[in-house]
Amino acid sequence: MAKPEIHPTWYPDAKVICNGEVVMTTGSTQPEIHVDVWSGNHPFYTGTQKILDTEGRVDRFMRKYGMGGADSATAGAQKPKTDEKAAPAPVASAADAEPTPAAEEAAAAPSAKAATAS
Repeated sequence: MAKPEIHPTWYPDAKVICNGEVVMTTGSTQPEIHVDVWSGNHPFYTGTQKILDTEGRVDRFMRKYGMGGADSATAGAQKPKTDEKAAPAPVASAADAEPTPAAEEAAAAPSAKAATAS
């Protein structure tokens, strides 16, 4: 059982007020709760939410990181050209390299370990 005189008064039908009108009732330690936004007028819950990109931040991000279809292709063409002599040479992967004659012979010959394991 609760100790007497240490708990706040409980109001089982506290009024939640938004813009001067009662929008719902709930249990609280205050008889009235004044709120600015609730689920009945918040754009996320009413389905009227709009994403405003007034400063072009999304477009700037897409251009900067090369995401997005046609916009990224035009953004790449607008970048200043760098000196090609200073650019490092592209690194070829092992899959792109042509096999050497020694590698072809090694692949064609059965391995010694396979022969001894049998």
